[in-house]
Amino acid sequence: MIDVHSHIIPGVDDGSKSIEDTFNMILEAKEIGFTDIMMTSHYMTHNYEPTTQELTIWKEKLQKLLKTKNVNVKLHCGMEIYVTNQIEDLLKEKKLLTLGESRYLLMELPINCSINYLDYVVYYLQANSIQLILAHPERYIYVQNNPNLINEFIDKGILIQCNYASIIGLYGKKAQKTMKKILKRNQVHFLGSDCHEPNTTYKQIPQAIKKIKKIIGEDKFYKISTENPKKILNNEELEF
Repeated sequence: MIDVHSHIIPGVDDGSKSIEDTFNMILEAKEIGFTDIMMTSHYMTHNYEPTTQELTIWKEKLQKLLKTKNVNVKLHCGMEIYVTNQIEDLLKEKKLLTLGESRYLLMELPINCSINYLDYVVYYLQANSIQLILAHPERYIYVQNNPNLINEFIDKGILIQCNYASIIGLYGKKAQKTMKKILKRNQVHFLGSDCHEPNTTYKQIPQAIKKIKKIIGEDKFYKISTENPKKILNNEELEF
């Protein structure tokens, strides 16, 4: 499996607090079957603004640490970018990272309210050959109230990433119900841990996997947990 969404770099956002936490999370991920982890630290203007150089250096340091400890997990740079109408400037200034140096970009929308400039963001990204992946829409209140918004996102050319643990109620019953619905509709393209600290999310993922497989079966689970994420890392086109 390949984790497309995690917060394991220490001290750059609300995720890992130390290298020890980071190392323990990676061990937890390896234990349950992850071979690769995309490290998607938050980028949120005026809150979390890690530099691309900082994240790249962390990736190199952590990969060296894993090698010395004989831990066979491959790390990849990325960001979870909070949607902004400054996306054009941020990209031009090279302040943002796509996933694993690919054309795929992970973006988070507000939890509580929709935004009126999303079409512009999508248009600008597409015009620059960047494929938008929407982070955990099952957690957004307006999607929970109207799951058909997922249809609209996909029609715009947006790919969908859900969090494993949403299906076991980690983010509430509404998120659980919403994820189940869009899984049944075959509208989930990627799964991610969204792990922020040790002894939490990764420990719950095996239970989540069982539930997800019951809903969509082994083959579809493999596709959204491994096959599709591989296409990100290989920078290949994803058919949807």
